[in-house]
Amino acid sequence: MTSTEPEPTRAPEPYSPAYGHPPFPAAPKTNTLAIISLVSAFFVSLVAVITGHLALGQIRRTNEGGRGLAIAGLVLGYVGVVTTTLAIVLAIVFAATVIPLILSVVGGNAAGLPSLSATNEPETDEPTGDAPQQALPTGTVGAAHFDDGYLSVGTGAQVVDVYFDPMCPYCRQFEETNGGQLAALVTDGSITLRLHSLTFLDRVSQGTAYSTRASAALTCQATLNPERLLAYQAALFANQPAEDTAGRSDAELAGLVESPADISACLAAGEYQGWSQANTEQALNGPIEDADITRIQGTPTVLVNGSVYAGGLTDPVEFRDFLTAGSVG
Repeated sequence: MTSTEPEPTRAPEPYSPAYGHPPFPAAPKTNTLAIISLVSAFFVSLVAVITGHLALGQIRRTNEGGRGLAIAGLVLGYVGVVTTTLAIVLAIVFAATVIPLILSVVGGNAAGLPSLSATNEPETDEPTGDAPQQALPTGTVGAAHFDDGYLSVGTGAQVVDVYFDPMCPYCRQFEETNGGQLAALVTDGSITLRLHSLTFLDRVSQGTAYSTRASAALTCQATLNPERLLAYQAALFANQPAEDTAGRSDAELAGLVESPADISACLAAGEYQGWSQANTEQALNGPIEDADITRIQGTPTVLVNGSVYAGGLTDPVEFRDFLTAGSVG
C-alpha cells in the first residue's frame, strides 16, 4: 500500500565541486633588513653593507624574500665605502701637500719673499745664541755704523738695504744672482748699500750659534778691512754651510778672504756678537725707519729707498728693473 505521507525533507548536502582547485601559495615575507640595506645604501654605505650581510644570513635560514634587495644594498654599499675611502685619502694628500704649498706661496708673495720656513723665517722675537754680555759698540769704525745698526759701503744718493742671515739659503740665491750688480752700483757711486746681517738661524746650527759668529765675522771685516767687505760677504755665501750642521769654525771664517788685516783675534774675542744679536732683535720687532714695512718678517728682505722688493730672488733683470724704477742707476 502506498503511503500518502510526504517523505521527510532532507537537508541539502554541502556543495562539493566536481573538481577542486588548490589554494594559491602565499608570497614569502620580504626580509626587513634587506629593505633597510637597500635604502641605507643611498645614505650610509657602511650600514648598507652590514645590514645586507645580516639579511642574506636570515634569508638563508627563513626562506624569506628580499635576497635581490640585500644584494643590491651590498653592492651599492661597497661602492659607497670605496668611494668614501678614496675621497678621504685624497683629502689627506691634498691637506698635506697642496694646502701648505698654497699657503707658503701666498705668504711668500705677501712679504715679497720665497716661502717662509725654518730656512728664512724668525721663530721668535727673542735674541738667539750664547754671545757674552758686553757693552755694545758705538760710533762708526770702518764700514760699521754701530749706532745705526748696519754695515755700509758706497756713497750714492740712492739707498739699498739688504737684510739677510748668513745661513739662509734664499739669501745665498739672492747674493749669487744680484750681488755683482749691487757691487757695481756701489763702485760707480750710484748707491749706498747697507747690510743688515741677522742671527735668528742660530737655532739650526747644532748649538754653535753660526749665524751670530758669521755676522760678527762680517762686522770684524767691516771694521778692519772695509774695502774687502763685499768680497767677504760673497765668500760667506759661497761657503755657506747646510742647515742643521755646526757650520764653519772661527778659523775657517777668518780664512775666507785674504785681507790686509787678520780678523782672527776679533773673532776669538767674540766682538760684535752681542751687537749682531741686538740688531736682529730690533729688526724683528721694528720699527724700520723710512720703509714701507714696520719690521722684518723673513730673509732676504731688500729695500730700495724704503720700498720692498717683491720680485724673484733669482731674476737679475727683474731686480734691475726694480732698482731703475726706484731711481737707482
